[in-house]
Amino acid sequence: MKDTHKHRGMRNKLAELLEAKGIQDKRVLNAIRTIPRHLFLDSSFEDHAYQDKAFPISAEQTISQPYTVAFQTELLQIKPNDKILEIGTGSGYQTAVLLHLKAKVYTIERQLELFKKTRLFFNKMNYRPKKMIFGDGYKGLPEEAPFDGIIVTAGAPEVPKPLMSQLKVGGRLVIPIGENEQIMTLFVRKSEKEFEKKELGAFRFVPLLEDKN
Repeated sequence: MKDTHKHRGMRNKLAELLEAKGIQDKRVLNAIRTIPRHLFLDSSFEDHAYQDKAFPISAEQTISQPYTVAFQTELLQIKPNDKILEIGTGSGYQTAVLLHLKAKVYTIERQLELFKKTRLFFNKMNYRPKKMIFGDGYKGLPEEAPFDGIIVTAGAPEVPKPLMSQLKVGGRLVIPIGENEQIMTLFVRKSEKEFEKKELGAFRFVPLLEDKN
């Protein structure tokens, strides 16, 4: 569990690359510079940790490309103490970025093997989401709603309705929508009934699974 000077240098380079690719939020770039992404991968893949690409983790899932993590996080426009719901904990890297921005994070993972592994890792690293839940992200987390922001880290064929309803007025939902290729989509809740929708380019994600385990 070492984080060396070399790792920090690689993170600085990665942050510079993401800035060159259009990420502007200084706090998001600072999170990329700070969080030891190599610890979220198996140690044999350490060299891949600071390249800007997605990488396989257990349970046939992936750790998202750093650019994607930064892009989705920037869209949320997080303020300290915002309540954020994350659908798809995965390796926990995205969770760590949200925590770095001082969000109160509620995170749901549906792959049991991954859930257990990441929960142990969080304890070891002292990452403290408000809640880490094993369950179906499609349903959201009604008992903790409403949320200032909801981030979905897997591709969905359409927007799960419960997620829309669990957003605060003024809240933001960032979700990749589509079957094989996804369009990153931002929904901003303007009123009880009204949502503003923006489509922000193509990305590739593993599918968001409903009621499968």
